[in-house]
Amino acid sequence: MILSLSGLCLRSTAQEIKYIEYDLDNGLHVILHQDKRAPVVAVSVMYHVGSKDEDPQRTGFAHFFEHLLFEGSDNMKRGDFMKIVSSNGGQNNANTSQDRTFYYEIFPSNQLELGLWLESERMLHPKIDNVGVKTQNEVVKEEKRLRIDNKPYGKFAENIFTHLFEGHPYSWQPIGSMAHLDAAKLDEFIAFFKKYYVPNNAVLTIAGDLNIEKTKDLVAKYFNEVPKGMPVVKGSFELKPIARQIVDTVYDANIQIPAIFAAYRVPGMKSRDNKVLEMVSTILSGGGSSRLSTKMVDEKKTALQVAAFNYTLEDYGAYITLALPNNNTSLNDLLIDIDAEVVRLQTDLISESEFKKLQNQFENGYVSANTTMIGVAENLSNGYTFHNKNTNDLNEQLAQIKSITREEIRDVAKKYLSKDQRIVLYYLPKK
Repeated sequence: MILSLSGLCLRSTAQEIKYIEYDLDNGLHVILHQDKRAPVVAVSVMYHVGSKDEDPQRTGFAHFFEHLLFEGSDNMKRGDFMKIVSSNGGQNNANTSQDRTFYYEIFPSNQLELGLWLESERMLHPKIDNVGVKTQNEVVKEEKRLRIDNKPYGKFAENIFTHLFEGHPYSWQPIGSMAHLDAAKLDEFIAFFKKYYVPNNAVLTIAGDLNIEKTKDLVAKYFNEVPKGMPVVKGSFELKPIARQIVDTVYDANIQIPAIFAAYRVPGMKSRDNKVLEMVSTILSGGGSSRLSTKMVDEKKTALQVAAFNYTLEDYGAYITLALPNNNTSLNDLLIDIDAEVVRLQTDLISESEFKKLQNQFENGYVSANTTMIGVAENLSNGYTFHNKNTNDLNEQLAQIKSITREEIRDVAKKYLSKDQRIVLYYLPKK
C-alpha cells in the first residue's frame, strides 16, 4: 500500500493550535508545533520576499529563485534535492506570491533531521551559477507558456493588476518578464539572494510528530552557522484612490467564450475589512446555493459560470467578480446582474439564517485549513510574517470571524464595491 503523506489529516475540531517560538542569534525565527497523532513532520521555511521586492527592470526574480534553490548546494549534487526527498519517503514543493516565498518538505517523522539539513543547505550555500540559471530560465519560460500564455483566460490577473495597482509592484505578476530574466547577469542573482534569503528575513516552522527539545538541538545544529544578513528594509507605496471606472478590453486567442471582469482595490490582509470581504465573496458565489449562482446560472441561465473572490495580498487586495455568458447573453447584461446583487448586499442586511450558514462555512473552512501538518506550518508562518509578528493570529481568526456582524457586511460592501472605484475588463476571443 502506498501512503500519501500529504493526505494524512487530523481530526476536524477547531482546537487551539499550540506552539513555541524563539529566535536564533542570526535572526531566524523558529516556530515548533507538536502533534503526535500521525508519524509525519512538515519542515518549512517562509522567506518574506516576493515579486513586490523586485527591481521594476528585473521582474520575476523571486519566482525564479523558487526554482533556482532546488539546483543543489556545496554538499549536494545538482538535481539531487528532489531525489533525496523522494528516496526517503518524503514530498516537497515551493510557491511564490507577490509577498513571500514558501519552501517545504513533508517526511516520515524519523526523517526530521534530513528536512532540516536540506533547508539549511538551501539557506547556507546553494548552488547559484550560470549552468543553474540557464537551466531554470528554460523551466520558467515553459511554465509561463503553460500557465499563462497558452492557458484560457491566463492573463486576466495581469491585465487587471496593471490598472488596479499602477505605481505599485503589484502591477506585475510573480512570473515576471522573460526579457528581464534573459538580460540579468549572474552577479544580479547572487546579490538578490544575499539580500533576501537570509535568516533574519525568514521563518522556520516545523509541525508534526516531534520532540521539542531534540528539535531545538537539531535546529541549532543546522542553522546556527548561517550568517545573519543585512536588515531587510521594505519599500513603502501609497496609491492614489481610483476615482472613476476604468474600462479595458483584452483579446485572447486561447478562448472561444468571452468573459466580463470587474475588480476593486481593497485593503490588505492585516485589515479586518479584508476578512469581511471574504464573507461577501461567499455570500455572492460560495457554492451552488450562493446568490449569483442561483440567480444567473440556475434561474435565468444567463451565465455558464459566475464568481466573486477576494485576492488577498499584504499591502492591498483585489476584489474580483467575473462571469462567462450562456445563451449569447451580452457581457453588459451579466455585469448588470452582478451589480444588482452587490447593491442588494449594500442595501439590505442578509437574513439571520443566511448569516448562520455563513458563519458555519467559515468555521468549517478554518478547521479544514488546519487539518494537515503543512497547513498548520504555513498558517503559523503567515501569522508571524504578515500580522506584525503575531504568530497567534492563527488562533485568533475564528473569534474574529464570529465577531463580524451583518451590519459590517453591508457597510464594507458599500465602502469598497463602488462602480466609480473599479476596473471593468472585457475579455474577448481573438479572431
